[in-house]
Amino acid sequence: MAALVVGPLLRYVDERQATVWVETDRRCEVEVLGKRQQTFAVEGHHYALVTVEGLEPASSHPYEVALDGRTVWPPPAADQPPSVIRTQADGAADAAPTLVTFGSCRTVLGGQESDDPDRIDALRAFARRAAGAPDERLPDLLVLLGDQVYDENGAPRTREFIRSRRGVDQPPGECPADFEEYTRLYREAWQDADVQWLLSTVPSAMIFDDHDIIDNWNTSEAWVAWARAQPWWSQRATGGLMAYWLYQHVGNLSPQARDADPVWSRIPAHPDAGPLLRGWAAGQDAGTNGTPGAQWSFLRDVGPIRVLMVDSRNGRVLHGGRRDMLDDDEWAWLEGRAADLDGVDHLLIGTSLPFLLPRGIHDHEAWVTAVCDGRWGRLAARLAERLRQELQFNHWVTFPASFARLAALLRGVAAGERGAAPATVGVLSGDVHYSYLALLTPEGDAPTSPVWQAVSSPLCYDLERAIVGGFGALMSRPARWLGQSLARLAGVRDAGARWDLVDGPWFRNVISTARFDGPQARVTLEQTVVGPADAQLRVVANRSLNTVQTP
Repeated sequence: MAALVVGPLLRYVDERQATVWVETDRRCEVEVLGKRQQTFAVEGHHYALVTVEGLEPASSHPYEVALDGRTVWPPPAADQPPSVIRTQADGAADAAPTLVTFGSCRTVLGGQESDDPDRIDALRAFARRAAGAPDERLPDLLVLLGDQVYDENGAPRTREFIRSRRGVDQPPGECPADFEEYTRLYREAWQDADVQWLLSTVPSAMIFDDHDIIDNWNTSEAWVAWARAQPWWSQRATGGLMAYWLYQHVGNLSPQARDADPVWSRIPAHPDAGPLLRGWAAGQDAGTNGTPGAQWSFLRDVGPIRVLMVDSRNGRVLHGGRRDMLDDDEWAWLEGRAADLDGVDHLLIGTSLPFLLPRGIHDHEAWVTAVCDGRWGRLAARLAERLRQELQFNHWVTFPASFARLAALLRGVAAGERGAAPATVGVLSGDVHYSYLALLTPEGDAPTSPVWQAVSSPLCYDLERAIVGGFGALMSRPARWLGQSLARLAGVRDAGARWDLVDGPWFRNVISTARFDGPQARVTLEQTVVGPADAQLRVVANRSLNTVQTP
């Protein structure tokens, strides 16, 4: 009999349709709410995306999953409430607020309980609280902003599996080396009962960051050259992108966009789609050569909220001295979708890497970038490149032209230069393993919508105290003065934007929620604390985004 391996995951949902994703242990027919779909195979793994159509707007549908007619979800001994598909409202018919919960960077540390708040999984704590409070309003969308799986740490069962099938005394060691090993990372990350229930009942949107493939992925042209010279790189990159397409990307898309996908449209013709997907994935880091690769960015409209999820990892151009965060096609897509905002109350741009950093860190990254570009000579450039990779200085500031272009885009949208301005413009990010809220300072006296950034990171990561101290030191007043001085000496021009941190930073596992009610917007950050299983989160920030003022 067929069994579930991973899932179900509720992925795309709109007013009348929803997509449920599953992985099973063998070929079978998957049924959800009377809709049936045959699985497809990829190198011994079996997947299905069941599209449930014909639903009514603003309706609620508890569902089960059956494989070959046998109900396998919910599990017989499940403690969680039923999994439910909740469709979006049609236009302004429903005045209920829209909730977008978000976070990034989640390791699986092993063990379920802890007396150390740094080892408590914020996503799991959020799920347990929601499951135990049936009257609590669930999010309309869960946005996962990168590092959904970790290539080089955590996931003890995956590391054990890797050791059982090959030696780990040579690179890549206990890091995943191929598609099969990446699939085990996803299995371990999403099989926790509480997280599994949350993912089965809250629609999700996901974008990768480096650890979904490899630490430091596409940091610079020098890093790309190093990676491609490694004998294990090609198989690892191909396997990681195959897994990302299957476990994250394809579920991000609407059924209509999925049908237009050049890979998805060819899958039904293959008894094993592995060679097809492998051949396609093998060329998908080509963007760093100046040749556009696949478009991983995508759009989600959630009621009056537009969410633009941007690929700020594999969409980079790192070739011939050019350094851009997005290639030309990705920029055209982002700017085009940000210009068509009819009926949109709030614009959210999801990018795994923060746009606005604490100023001390921003200036140090700008300085290192300038030195890497040769401002202080070749020897200094080589040393700075080592520093850039060691400290992972590869955020938006290290792409100066891209930083200025995104700042101009955000200001233009907020000022109504591209049509009616939304009530707020927000950037959601992760990656850095600390959390904060920043506000972009308007230019001039003309009225403008608030432009804010919320960084929510990590969901679960046992951060060493020495690293926390290092981050804190870089944010101190003396470090800020030093960073400004070094950047000025290296000839760094003004960033082209001014901003302030208005809340944070916090160094602990955190999950955040943005609440949108008409033109009003509010963000809440919750941090892990030791407590009962259903009370391991406490609010550390709860701020209106309409009236927020710089200090």
